[in-house]
Amino acid sequence: MATQEIVCAGFGGQGVMSMGQLLTYAGMIEGKHVSWLPSYGPEMRGGTANCGVVVSDHPVGSPIVTDSTAAIVMNLPSLFKFEKTLVKDGLLLVNSSLIDKKTSRDDVKAYYIPANEMANELGNGKVANMIMLGAFLEITKTVKIESILAALKKVFGPSKEHLLPLNKEALEKGAMSVRS
Repeated sequence: MATQEIVCAGFGGQGVMSMGQLLTYAGMIEGKHVSWLPSYGPEMRGGTANCGVVVSDHPVGSPIVTDSTAAIVMNLPSLFKFEKTLVKDGLLLVNSSLIDKKTSRDDVKAYYIPANEMANELGNGKVANMIMLGAFLEITKTVKIESILAALKKVFGPSKEHLLPLNKEALEKGAMSVRS
């Protein structure tokens, strides 16, 4: 794996911070070197939000992600802002439920995933982020889905354990969406 430098971005309330925290915590569970750096717009819920995540086999020199190996974008402003930060051959995951534009770059690997529709099919629109995360993990193998589920228990505590089956289903649905 070496090092993944990931940007998770969207509107506040879309779960982009949670996605980043889970990736980071799962990396810790697997004994990897990690960092998570959140960035909020002026509003929070409804404003812009993004986080930079580094998961590596080596010590992390800086938590700031400037040249990302992957970008998971949940809304159009995030696509405009972060597609240009991707390295050549980087991975771009686009929530095509809310973004009807394609990337302007031909040197990245782009996947268009209707995460909101898929989440609604599962009966809970709030798991769109987990669908995107499942797709990312299927493509990159950065961490195991089991580690994400273990991280969910730690990060969200016993009061949210009843949501584990739904989140597992969302991760698997996201993974299936990018299998050839």
